[in-house]
Amino acid sequence: MTPSATPAYRRLSVEERRSQLLDSALSLFAHRAPEDVSLDDVAEAAGVSRPLVYRYFPGGKQQLYEAALRSAAEELRQCFAEPREGPLLPRLSRALDRYLAFVDEHDTGFSALLQGGSVVETSRTTAIVDGVRRAAAEHIYDHLGVDGPGPRLRMTVRMWITAVEAASLIWLDEDKQPPVEELRDWLVEQFVAVLTVTAGRDPQTAVLVGALAGEG
Repeated sequence: MTPSATPAYRRLSVEERRSQLLDSALSLFAHRAPEDVSLDDVAEAAGVSRPLVYRYFPGGKQQLYEAALRSAAEELRQCFAEPREGPLLPRLSRALDRYLAFVDEHDTGFSALLQGGSVVETSRTTAIVDGVRRAAAEHIYDHLGVDGPGPRLRMTVRMWITAVEAASLIWLDEDKQPPVEELRDWLVEQFVAVLTVTAGRDPQTAVLVGALAGEG
């Protein structure tokens, strides 16, 4: 008797199954607003039954969405995790390359995430998104070599992160124009510009701008 060519079925572990469901949910949330994704959609995408989705996420769609959001947030946090080697601006460019690649890949889901207003938005989801912004700011302080940023520098960095988010959303709305490399360079130039303006009012930032000029 000829052995079957069909591979043997392998039962997934709890973690493997949970990861599979999260990956399927993230893929759906990337291109559709959260309120337009149902548990049936997730089950179909994962090739499992709806009751199985409930077994892993008994809180239903809300629990699944928050878990998917945490997974996406962790990926976004890692975008700015760049080794402190070499000049600052190339490091920032590489971090933005990863960030904008995430925006490009997750498209509609990224818009829903940052614009809010979703029927599944809660104080917990808002806190998850805010945590990404704070983590990005901490990475930037680290890249700047600053342990205790003053209020003006903190405000400048947080304003720039907000500008990056806004530019990303507008870029998606404008059919991803200008080209992503141009957008990245423009955002880096804006970072230098806002630091330079703040340097006129803040000695701590003035030292950083002087160091940047020395790198050039």
